[in-house]
Amino acid sequence: MLVNDEIVAPILHSDSLIVDIDSYLVYFYTKRFMMARQSITLTDPNDEWLKNQVDKNEYASKSELINDLIRQARSKEEQLKLLRLKLEHAENSGFTTDSMEEIIKESKSQLDG
Repeated sequence: MLVNDEIVAPILHSDSLIVDIDSYLVYFYTKRFMMARQSITLTDPNDEWLKNQVDKNEYASKSELINDLIRQARSKEEQLKLLRLKLEHAENSGFTTDSMEEIIKESKSQLDG
């Protein structure tokens, strides 16, 4: 039997076909939530900082912390893309009478959401 492009061995019972649902659920859970494993090399100061964060119970593991840092970096990258698009739009739309401080304040308020 084919389930999610994988072959699952069916169990025959009383002339009817029964899928081993426990195996399927384990397969589904593992396939759905599996994360890529990586090996990285850290400088001593960076490794010490990661250890300190975990020791302070800020995070359960170094992996959790690194994933959070990556999420933060990706979010910041999206914010910068938005800001660049706004700047490009502003440059193409002509002149404004707003001061630089007013423009920066408005941009920051929109980024902070």
